[in-house]
Amino acid sequence: MTALPDLAAGGLALGTLSAFALGGQLVRLRRRDACQRAEIAALRTRLDGSLRAFTSEVEHLAARRVPAAAGQVTHRHLDVPGPLQPLTADTPLGRALDDVLVAVQSEVAAQRTRVDAAAQAGMRGATREIQAALYRLQDALRQLQQRYDDPELAQTLFALDHENEQSLRRAQVAAVVCGAWVGLAREESHLVDAVTGGQARLAGYHRVTVHNHLEPGTALVSHAVEPVAIIVAELLDNALRHSAPDTDVVVSLEHVHHGVCVTIDDAGLGMTEDERRRAQRLVAGDDPILLTDLGDPPRMGLAAIGRLTRQFDLRVDVSSASPYGGVRAVLRVGSHLLSRLDPDEKPPAASAPRTTRRPAPARPAAPAPGSDSDSGSGSGSGSGSGPTPVPVPAPAPAHGYDAERTESGAAGHQGAAVEDGLPRRRRRTASAAPRPVAAETRPPRRPEDAAAALGALQAGTAAARSAAPDPAEQPDDGTPERGGRGAGPADHDPRADRSAAHEPTDHEGGAAR
Repeated sequence: MTALPDLAAGGLALGTLSAFALGGQLVRLRRRDACQRAEIAALRTRLDGSLRAFTSEVEHLAARRVPAAAGQVTHRHLDVPGPLQPLTADTPLGRALDDVLVAVQSEVAAQRTRVDAAAQAGMRGATREIQAALYRLQDALRQLQQRYDDPELAQTLFALDHENEQSLRRAQVAAVVCGAWVGLAREESHLVDAVTGGQARLAGYHRVTVHNHLEPGTALVSHAVEPVAIIVAELLDNALRHSAPDTDVVVSLEHVHHGVCVTIDDAGLGMTEDERRRAQRLVAGDDPILLTDLGDPPRMGLAAIGRLTRQFDLRVDVSSASPYGGVRAVLRVGSHLLSRLDPDEKPPAASAPRTTRRPAPARPAAPAPGSDSDSGSGSGSGSGSGPTPVPVPAPAPAHGYDAERTESGAAGHQGAAVEDGLPRRRRRTASAAPRPVAAETRPPRRPEDAAAALGALQAGTAAARSAAPDPAEQPDDGTPERGGRGAGPADHDPRADRSAAHEPTDHEGGAAR
């Protein structure tokens, strides 16, 4: 009887314990659910914050960083802003955004190069046509200079030719910057002629002083003549433009160990450190040249120098200051671009500055076997023991009507007869012509003598035209008086001599002016 109540009580107790266990488990489940809800809410909040941060970074990338990166392609000094959140810099998101900037810069640079190449091609074609027209105009002006003898007309034609030369220089520089050839093929020429040819292409050429310290006969190979003239012209143009009009620009030509240096010093304002670095970068020719880098309007002088230095293996330095307070520009021409011309057979232009160096005296030639070198006479007829003395050339005449003495020396004066107490020049015939001097004893014709003869001939022509003597006063023997209008040398046009003897072949008319 007692077993049933005990079993019921045991079952009831067991049920109670089970109820308590289930209730505790239910409470734990509710607490866990509440914690999970809180974590979900926190994660959602963080996700919303990350989404807002990512959106802000993308907006910052599009609004600030991408434009700055595109601008840095053309302007290296610009800074590209970093991420909006500094903590994003080293994260995968930050690295992905940086890759976007690099891709944008690469594409912008490629498109910019393509557009600039198209612009250069168009300008190259246009300048080619302009150059051809200017060359035709130059030829026409030179034909007019040779055809007409009027001094005023000749002066006007020279001025027009000089203006045409400046226009041709600008078109040539633009073509060189755009990758075209220099435009002209020159023959081997004296280096000083190339320098004066570049000087003659400028409006302020009279402010340039050239000091020539080169050895006589120093010349350039044919393919380097025009590039050197263009580089010198552009360096001189910068020096003239950035210096006061009452100051001079000094040019020095010097031999160095590996070639020749052309040093240009001005007394201008100089350049700042940034300008000097940029100018040196342009003239070095290491970086690609784009028209959009040259300003508006584009300044093409230094860019053209950079093209030529890289193409013809020249060196230009503008990083030094001039002792006069401005800028010193140095052009170095390597030995592989130098040549030599005989200054006697092909002298420099008459307008080119003479060198301060004198050629070394030639050693006397050894006497030929069987000659009379052992006799002690020492006369010029071959009986002397020493070398034949070279006669000293006569000094340049001081008057125009004595211009012919430059050619014949003192023989012209000795050949004059005295009549009525006055010297009278004999008729020059084939029999009365002075005997030519032997080739080995004839003194070399110096450029100074040629220039003096040309100047004397011009002065004599002007004096003869101003005098205009009466034909009745002419001598009876038919010999014209000195300075008269007879058939002598004074009646020859000096411009024809100047055009024939000094026709500029290595530069565009610079030496003739």
